[in-house]
Amino acid sequence: MANESWFLAVGGVIAGTAVSYVIHRFRERALRAELAVRERERADQARKETEALRVEVRLSAQQDLNRWRADQDRDLESERSRLAATESRLAERESSVGRQMERLAEHQEEFRRRSDALESYRNQSEQERLEIRRLSEERKSQLESLSGLSALEARTLLLKEVEQESSRDAANLSRHILENAKTGAEEQARRIIATAIQRYAGKHTNETSTATVALPSEEMKGRIIGRDGRNIRSFENATGITVLVDDTPNAVVLSGFDPVRREVARQSMERLILDGRIHPTRIEEVVAAVTVEMDDFILRKGEDAVYKAGQPPVHPDVARMLGRLHFRHSFSQNVLEHSIEVAHLCGLMAAELGEDILAAKRSGLLHDIGKAMSHEVEGPHAKVGADFLKRFNESDAIINAVASHHEEVPHENALGILVAAADAISATRPGSRSEGMTTYLQRLENLERIAFEFPGVERAFAIQAGRELRVVVKPEEVDDQASVRMARELARRIEEELLYPGQIRITVVRETRCVEYAK
Repeated sequence: MANESWFLAVGGVIAGTAVSYVIHRFRERALRAELAVRERERADQARKETEALRVEVRLSAQQDLNRWRADQDRDLESERSRLAATESRLAERESSVGRQMERLAEHQEEFRRRSDALESYRNQSEQERLEIRRLSEERKSQLESLSGLSALEARTLLLKEVEQESSRDAANLSRHILENAKTGAEEQARRIIATAIQRYAGKHTNETSTATVALPSEEMKGRIIGRDGRNIRSFENATGITVLVDDTPNAVVLSGFDPVRREVARQSMERLILDGRIHPTRIEEVVAAVTVEMDDFILRKGEDAVYKAGQPPVHPDVARMLGRLHFRHSFSQNVLEHSIEVAHLCGLMAAELGEDILAAKRSGLLHDIGKAMSHEVEGPHAKVGADFLKRFNESDAIINAVASHHEEVPHENALGILVAAADAISATRPGSRSEGMTTYLQRLENLERIAFEFPGVERAFAIQAGRELRVVVKPEEVDDQASVRMARELARRIEEELLYPGQIRITVVRETRCVEYAK
């Protein structure tokens, strides 16, 4: 019984083991089948993705190839166009070279013909020259034998007589011409100019103002400079003017060649000091506002000048250019005030002469407008101003008066002469222009230096603030005719070497004193 139970237990174990094995193998087969199915699905998915990627890559490559072909076609077409243009230029150049070669050949042939003709003419001239020399030698021998003088002695004597006679005739003729011209012209010109000067009551022009800005305290200099100098750099960049902060108490100096920019900088600096807010943004705002106001101020100044001269309104660009003359100075004389003064003087002299008063005033007002042009417009200010006025339909008479008032172009009418005379009067009247002591003394020294360079000068004096040069000559070395020539040569030398406003009178004094004593 026990054995049977044992066998049954063993059999049950074996049977259970077999059943477990069979179940395990069955599950393993099922799992393998499932894995195989999944593997096939993954393989199919990979094939599909690979095929899609291959198609996408093929399409992208085809697109890149098409774009590359299009780019190559465009480059090829451009290169063909360039080559065609180059061939066309080469063909034109070759044609031009061919024409030039033909002209060169013609010129060479013409030169050869002229060279042959010149050589023939040279040979003929040489023969004639030899013949003339032979005849001259014969005539010279005959004259020497008849006169008893050598050729050199006769030539020296003849040249000396001709020189003395020519110098004497030239001096007499020059003196007579000048005296006859001055007899009628000086009196009339003096009367007209004196009348115009007496009738015009213009004020004297003061010295030009300095570009110095007063500060309320020394502490303001640090605020103007700013941290690491950013405020002063911003101010200089915005205005184009250099700011000099030195040891001058309670003041800064603005330095720049452009007077309009300098005035904008001065007004901007004063506003910033009054406002107290000094930083780069505020500086740019103030400078921009002052610049706009300055443009309006310049236009108003030009229109006021036109009104003061009694002229009808002009083009705004002409008025604006006239207004810029308010900031220009010539030897400290304000150029705009000078132009208004010249306009009135021209009108007064035109009235005396019976000329067109309105045209004369307009010519005088506009005569220095070229001084307002920038350095980008090259040429003398008279010609530059005339070219500027041509664009605004000014009359030919006024344009010529502006262009000729410094005699750089010929006068075509009386307006240019009136403007030149009025310009000289305005520039040389007492108090109109001031200059430094160094420049004044240098001009006096140069006048006396030029006088002493002439032989026979005993003493020379520059008087009347350099308006007159008196020269005393030695009577035994310089005669009356030589004195006249010396005055003319002195005037020419001074005109060529010196710069001066107005004119300089030159007086050469020759005095002979004969003293005897009766015993």
